[in-house]
Amino acid sequence: MESAAARPRPVLAAGTVLPEDAGRAALVARVHDPEADGPCVAAVQGERVVDLTAVAPTVSDLLERDDAAEVVREADGGRAWRLDDLLGAPPGQGDVPHLLAPVDLQVIKAAGVTFARSLLERVIEERTGGDPAQATRVRERVVRLVGGRLDGIRPGSPEAAKVKELLLAEGLWSQYLEVGIGPDPEVFTKAPVLSAVGTGADIGVLRASVWNNPEPEAVLVVDSRGRVRGATLGNDVNLRDVEGRSALLLSRAKDNNASCAIGPFVRLLDDDFGIDAVRGLDIDLRVEGPDGYVLRGSSSLREISRDVLDLVSATYGAHHQYPDGFALFTGTLFAPTEDRGAPGEGFTHEYGDTVHISSPRLGALVNTVVPSEEAPPWTSGVGALMRSLARRGLL
Repeated sequence: MESAAARPRPVLAAGTVLPEDAGRAALVARVHDPEADGPCVAAVQGERVVDLTAVAPTVSDLLERDDAAEVVREADGGRAWRLDDLLGAPPGQGDVPHLLAPVDLQVIKAAGVTFARSLLERVIEERTGGDPAQATRVRERVVRLVGGRLDGIRPGSPEAAKVKELLLAEGLWSQYLEVGIGPDPEVFTKAPVLSAVGTGADIGVLRASVWNNPEPEAVLVVDSRGRVRGATLGNDVNLRDVEGRSALLLSRAKDNNASCAIGPFVRLLDDDFGIDAVRGLDIDLRVEGPDGYVLRGSSSLREISRDVLDLVSATYGAHHQYPDGFALFTGTLFAPTEDRGAPGEGFTHEYGDTVHISSPRLGALVNTVVPSEEAPPWTSGVGALMRSLARRGLL
């Protein structure tokens, strides 16, 4: 990667981040406001963002209410911000109001290897030991032997068990194939509570990584009873070289400073946007490099191997509860393979890349890639939130 010294910033405005049908959507935001001495829960009403903190001190509290969508639509609190002003704030500058990730006390979970195409890329990472120079050679062999066998297969089915036997005979079985087509999905904790960054912020990639990529995903927001209450967009930043060396390095590959982006808003489920609408989401990715490089990709939840509610059931139930709810990344179809630098080494980020993740009904999550070591440090955790709410008389 090149130096991060000069990083152009994307110009964001309400029209670039709002869903195309924002007028019908119940949208929840979080706003850092120095005048309020901390984060505020807010309703997005067009270009006006209205404070809801007196009604629900946290997003987690709001989503416990059966009437959350009505509360958001009818918000008329005295405190409000212009969305354009929030989007125009410099990233990491705490003395001006700006958008935060729109979840707070929810545990941030992620489901991995939920699409066949990205499943094969995980197998390739494993087979190369995280060395991008071997990717093309290994990809050709894996696709030749595995590719078509996974089309339309239902994880955990008798057909999947037969494919497993065939791949074992070929010496190609993998831990990624196990979670991709086996009975149990991979669900892991992506990042600590309150550590995610929002739209307009920097996202972090470790300096040591030489092979990495964005992972554009739909994120379900689930309450303490296991009910999906809304959806948003996420970037599950991935260090392919680190995880490829060993799956036991998953935490180092996934959980670093600013390595989890969520936003721009949580769109609450309602009569106009139900779980079937979530199942049909299309997600587009555009990466723009400071050198003029452009990468485009797309992902569709219609191609997911496991239903989104099955992923929720694998996360929440008699085996595991979440008193404050959870946000669940649902996985990505996108795995970039086109060469950016040396032939055969595929895509990797450069510092200064702008990553646009968008979906017509969820809006756009936009971030700039920096070294994790240079991203604004994570300084406001659960204790700081509780103290702020107590000072405002909201607890």
